[in-house]
Amino acid sequence: MRSTLSRRLAASAVLAASVIAASAVPAFAHVTVQPGTATQGDYTAVAFRVPDESDTASTIKLEVSLPADHPVASVATQPLPGWTAATEKTKLATPIKTDDGDEITEAVSKITWTADAGTKIAPGQFQEFRVSLGPLPTDTDKVVFKALQTYDDGNVVRWIEDSKEGQPEPQHPAPVLTLTKAAADTDGHHMTASPAPSGAQAAPPAGNSASSDDSTARIIGIAGIVVGLAGAALGVLGLRRRTDRA
Repeated sequence: MRSTLSRRLAASAVLAASVIAASAVPAFAHVTVQPGTATQGDYTAVAFRVPDESDTASTIKLEVSLPADHPVASVATQPLPGWTAATEKTKLATPIKTDDGDEITEAVSKITWTADAGTKIAPGQFQEFRVSLGPLPTDTDKVVFKALQTYDDGNVVRWIEDSKEGQPEPQHPAPVLTLTKAAADTDGHHMTASPAPSGAQAAPPAGNSASSDDSTARIIGIAGIVVGLAGAALGVLGLRRRTDRA
């Protein structure tokens, strides 16, 4: 009887350890836009962060499409050593009116970064591709950038899937820039930042402390459950021994 109880305790400990190990594994990396939020109608500088998720192949090209339904009048790429950036423009169905009364009839619809000879994003590494753009749309709360990541073995990962609230995250979600409304001053006017100069470099994005804190709390919680189960099992074992001695 004691042998059976010991085997059950050992099995429970192995299962608990497996749960903790699975919970500690970091989330699968995606192509993202950093920072992830900006102000409607503002100019901003963002970076498309691209991790290499292959064990054997390196990333040699990134293509980012800008949404045609929410075009941006001004788009400029920041030079990145070892990479060549090219933009494509599309004629707009509805011209964009500027503050000066002019009309913009075409806008950048796609940006392609291609690695020069000897340059790549190797396995386990990441690269950031910086862009200055604006003014951001005022008629939507997000801008979705669909991206294609090409590896030197010919594999192409399509980061184009829509993330829907209340549903599990898709395998290859498209990078999303969340837009917030501009704050109003005491006179009721909207306050926005000054336009970003061409090629301006965004400040390095801070780490996701909220996500880190959540993961830590989850691991601590699971560990507490495991300790509690182990304590209960030991208590049963001690009770069983006292019963046998009686």
